Amino acid sequence: MLFSRRFVLSRLFPGLAGGAAAVVPAAASSPAAADTVQKVVYHLSEPTRVNFVLGNIKNHIAGKGGPDKVRIVLVIHGPALDAFANGKANPDIRLQVAGRAQDGVSFVACGNTMKFLGLGTDDMLHGFEIAEEGGVTRIADLQADGYLYLRP
Repeated sequence: MLFSRRFVLSRLFPGLAGGAAAVVPAAASSPAAADTVQKVVYHLSEPTRVNFVLGNIKNHIAGKGGPDKVRIVLVIHGPALDAFANGKANPDIRLQVAGRAQDGVSFVACGNTMKFLGLGTDDMLHGFEIAEEGGVTRIADLQADGYLYLRP
């Protein structure tokens, strides 16, 4: 029995027979995927990148469609932490932190850096959580909990 080339190809590659447009990955078409809240941890240690990272976070929230679509944690350690200290934070940083806190962003300060800089909980801008175990350890824990890691 002889088979046409078209018959053989349609059996080997059914998508070539016109069905390719109907193949959609289940995750992309599932309503649950659209309702999933994205979890992201931002990592900041460089003082020259403070405004840049805060701007990225604002844009990230807007890009996802609002604060109810994304859960963001900003973990800060090293020299960048100084920019968030009560006595040193400029008015723009204060406004940005307050605005992102209203969006549900969690701000985490590295406990090791705080000790090194001689900062206490009261020395930080309002709403900061302290990672007593250290900033990088907190980042690793968040990644283990399914957070995506970004270091802009």
